[in-house]
Amino acid sequence: MQKVLVLYGSSRENGNSEKLADRVVEGLGATKIYLREHAITPIHDKRHTEEGFLPVDDDYDRIVHQMLAHDVIIFATPLYWYGMSGIMKNFIDRWSQSLRDRSLSFKEKMGQKTAYVVMTGYDQAKLKGLPLVQQFQHIFEFVTTTYGGYIIGEGNKPDDILADASALFEADKLNRLLRGETAQSSFA
Repeated sequence: MQKVLVLYGSSRENGNSEKLADRVVEGLGATKIYLREHAITPIHDKRHTEEGFLPVDDDYDRIVHQMLAHDVIIFATPLYWYGMSGIMKNFIDRWSQSLRDRSLSFKEKMGQKTAYVVMTGYDQAKLKGLPLVQQFQHIFEFVTTTYGGYIIGEGNKPDDILADASALFEADKLNRLLRGETAQSSFA
Protein backbone atom coordinates (compact mmCIF):
# COMPACT_ATOMS: atom_id res chain seq x y z
CA MET A 1 0.00 0.00 0.00
CA GLN A 2 1.18 3.52 -0.75
CA LYS A 3 2.28 5.78 2.07
CA VAL A 4 -0.14 8.73 2.25
CA LEU A 5 0.53 12.11 3.86
CA VAL A 6 -2.04 14.83 4.46
CA LEU A 7 -0.84 18.41 4.86
CA TYR A 8 -3.62 20.35 6.56
CA GLY A 9 -3.49 24.07 5.86
CA SER A 10 -6.39 25.31 7.95
CA SER A 11 -5.96 27.53 10.97
CA ARG A 12 -9.23 26.10 12.36
CA GLU A 13 -9.23 22.77 14.14
CA ASN A 14 -11.86 20.32 12.80
CA GLY A 15 -12.79 22.70 9.99
CA ASN A 16 -14.54 21.70 6.79
CA SER A 17 -11.39 21.10 4.72
CA GLU A 18 -9.98 18.96 7.52
CA LYS A 19 -13.16 16.87 7.72
CA LEU A 20 -13.27 16.38 3.96
CA ALA A 21 -9.61 15.32 3.85
CA ASP A 22 -10.15 12.99 6.80
CA ARG A 23 -12.92 11.30 4.83
CA VAL A 24 -10.51 10.81 1.92
CA VAL A 25 -7.94 9.03 4.12
CA GLU A 26 -10.30 7.18 6.45
CA GLY A 27 -8.89 3.74 7.20
CA LEU A 28 -5.65 4.35 5.27
CA GLY A 29 -3.30 4.92 8.19
CA ALA A 30 -2.24 8.21 6.65
CA THR A 31 0.31 10.48 8.28
CA LYS A 32 -1.33 13.77 9.22
CA ILE A 33 0.51 17.06 9.59
CA TYR A 34 -1.39 20.11 10.76
CA LEU A 35 0.69 23.04 9.55
CA ARG A 36 -0.95 25.33 12.13
CA GLU A 37 0.80 23.32 14.86
CA HIS A 38 4.28 23.98 13.46
CA ALA A 39 6.59 26.95 13.27
CA ILE A 40 7.45 27.65 9.64
CA THR A 41 9.31 30.89 9.14
CA PRO A 42 8.45 32.85 5.98
CA ILE A 43 11.07 32.57 3.29
CA HIS A 44 13.86 35.11 3.20
CA ASP A 45 14.70 34.90 -0.49
CA LYS A 46 18.46 34.98 -0.93
CA ARG A 47 18.70 32.70 -3.96
CA HIS A 48 20.48 35.39 -6.00
CA THR A 49 23.02 36.29 -3.33
CA GLU A 50 26.41 34.75 -2.66
CA GLU A 51 25.44 33.27 0.70
CA GLY A 52 22.24 31.74 -0.69
CA PHE A 53 19.73 30.32 1.73
CA LEU A 54 20.87 30.02 5.31
CA PRO A 55 19.63 27.35 7.71
CA VAL A 56 16.47 28.34 9.58
CA ASP A 57 15.63 27.09 13.05
CA ASP A 58 12.02 26.02 12.61
CA ASP A 59 9.93 22.92 11.77
CA TYR A 60 10.09 23.21 7.98
CA ASP A 61 12.95 20.75 7.30
CA ARG A 62 11.36 18.06 9.47
CA ILE A 63 8.06 18.39 7.59
CA VAL A 64 9.79 18.30 4.20
CA HIS A 65 11.64 15.12 5.14
CA GLN A 66 8.33 13.54 6.15
CA MET A 67 6.74 14.68 2.89
CA LEU A 68 9.58 13.21 0.85
CA ALA A 69 9.15 9.86 2.64
CA HIS A 70 5.57 9.42 1.34
CA ASP A 71 4.17 8.35 -2.02
CA VAL A 72 0.95 10.35 -2.02
CA ILE A 73 0.51 13.88 -0.69
CA ILE A 74 -2.87 15.44 -0.07
CA PHE A 75 -2.92 19.21 0.24
CA ALA A 76 -6.01 20.14 2.28
CA THR A 77 -6.79 23.83 2.50
CA PRO A 78 -9.75 26.10 2.97
CA LEU A 79 -10.34 28.54 0.15
CA TYR A 80 -9.21 31.77 1.84
CA TRP A 81 -9.85 34.88 -0.23
CA TYR A 82 -9.91 32.66 -3.33
CA GLY A 83 -6.49 31.15 -2.67
CA MET A 84 -4.80 28.63 -0.42
CA SER A 85 -4.40 29.43 3.25
CA GLY A 86 -1.46 31.57 4.28
CA ILE A 87 -0.08 28.69 6.35
CA MET A 88 0.06 26.43 3.31
CA LYS A 89 1.39 29.15 1.02
CA ASN A 90 4.16 29.89 3.49
CA PHE A 91 5.11 26.18 3.51
CA ILE A 92 5.15 25.94 -0.28
CA ASP A 93 7.11 29.19 -0.61
CA ARG A 94 9.89 27.54 1.36
CA TRP A 95 10.22 24.91 -1.37
CA SER A 96 12.50 27.43 -3.08
CA GLN A 97 14.97 26.69 -0.30
CA SER A 98 14.55 22.92 -0.72
CA LEU A 99 15.11 23.14 -4.46
CA ARG A 100 18.57 24.60 -3.81
CA ASP A 101 19.48 22.09 -1.11
CA ARG A 102 21.33 19.43 -3.11
CA SER A 103 21.24 16.98 -0.20
CA LEU A 104 17.45 16.69 -0.53
CA SER A 105 17.18 15.91 -4.27
CA PHE A 106 13.85 17.68 -3.80
CA LYS A 107 12.65 17.89 -7.39
CA GLU A 108 13.75 14.35 -8.18
CA LYS A 109 11.93 12.93 -5.14
CA MET A 110 8.84 15.08 -5.71
CA GLY A 111 8.75 13.63 -9.23
CA GLN A 112 8.07 10.23 -7.70
CA LYS A 113 4.92 11.39 -5.89
CA THR A 114 1.26 11.88 -6.68
CA ALA A 115 -0.55 14.87 -5.21
CA TYR A 116 -4.22 15.64 -4.67
CA VAL A 117 -5.91 18.86 -3.60
CA VAL A 118 -8.83 18.90 -1.17
CA MET A 119 -10.40 22.26 -0.43
CA THR A 120 -13.57 23.75 0.92
CA GLY A 121 -14.93 27.23 0.66
CA TYR A 122 -17.95 29.40 0.42
CA ASP A 123 -19.30 31.78 -2.22
CA GLN A 124 -19.46 29.37 -5.16
CA ALA A 125 -16.29 27.54 -4.13
CA LYS A 126 -16.68 24.88 -6.83
CA LEU A 127 -16.32 27.59 -9.45
CA LYS A 128 -14.20 30.18 -7.67
CA GLY A 129 -11.78 27.54 -6.35
CA LEU A 130 -10.75 26.47 -9.86
CA PRO A 131 -7.96 29.08 -10.14
CA LEU A 132 -6.44 27.60 -6.97
CA VAL A 133 -6.66 24.13 -8.51
CA GLN A 134 -4.78 25.53 -11.49
CA GLN A 135 -2.16 27.10 -9.22
CA PHE A 136 -1.56 23.73 -7.57
CA GLN A 137 -1.32 22.11 -11.00
CA HIS A 138 1.41 24.59 -11.96
CA ILE A 139 3.25 23.99 -8.68
CA PHE A 140 3.11 20.21 -9.17
CA GLU A 141 4.22 20.52 -12.78
CA PHE A 142 7.21 22.63 -11.74
CA VAL A 143 8.40 20.07 -9.19
CA THR A 144 7.44 17.19 -11.56
CA THR A 145 4.86 15.74 -9.18
CA THR A 146 2.03 13.75 -10.73
CA TYR A 147 -1.23 15.63 -10.28
CA GLY A 148 -3.93 13.15 -9.26
CA GLY A 149 -6.98 15.42 -9.06
CA TYR A 150 -8.96 17.59 -6.73
CA ILE A 151 -12.10 17.83 -4.64
CA ILE A 152 -13.81 21.13 -3.90
CA GLY A 153 -16.45 21.17 -1.21
CA GLU A 154 -18.91 23.89 -0.21
CA GLY A 155 -18.83 24.89 3.41
CA ASN A 156 -18.46 27.94 5.60
CA LYS A 157 -19.76 27.26 9.09
CA PRO A 158 -18.56 24.25 11.09
CA ASP A 159 -19.78 20.94 9.63
CA ASP A 160 -21.30 22.53 6.49
CA ILE A 161 -19.23 20.09 4.42
CA LEU A 162 -21.29 17.22 5.79
CA ALA A 163 -24.23 18.49 3.70
CA ASP A 164 -22.25 18.56 0.43
CA ALA A 165 -23.20 15.17 -1.00
CA SER A 166 -21.14 15.54 -4.18
CA ALA A 167 -17.93 16.41 -2.28
CA LEU A 168 -18.49 13.49 0.11
CA PHE A 169 -19.08 11.19 -2.86
CA GLU A 170 -15.79 12.36 -4.44
CA ALA A 171 -13.96 11.89 -1.12
CA ASP A 172 -15.24 8.31 -0.86
CA LYS A 173 -14.24 7.68 -4.49
CA LEU A 174 -10.69 8.96 -3.85
CA ASN A 175 -10.52 6.84 -0.71
CA ARG A 176 -11.32 3.73 -2.77
CA LEU A 177 -8.68 4.72 -5.32
CA LEU A 178 -6.02 5.16 -2.63
CA ARG A 179 -6.98 1.76 -1.20
CA GLY A 180 -6.39 0.29 -4.65
CA GLU A 181 -10.03 -0.67 -5.11
CA THR A 182 -10.55 1.32 -8.33
CA ALA A 183 -8.47 2.30 -11.34
CA GLN A 184 -6.71 5.70 -11.49
CA SER A 185 -8.83 6.83 -14.43
CA SER A 186 -11.97 6.61 -12.28
CA PHE A 187 -11.02 9.68 -10.23
CA ALA A 188 -10.67 13.38 -11.09
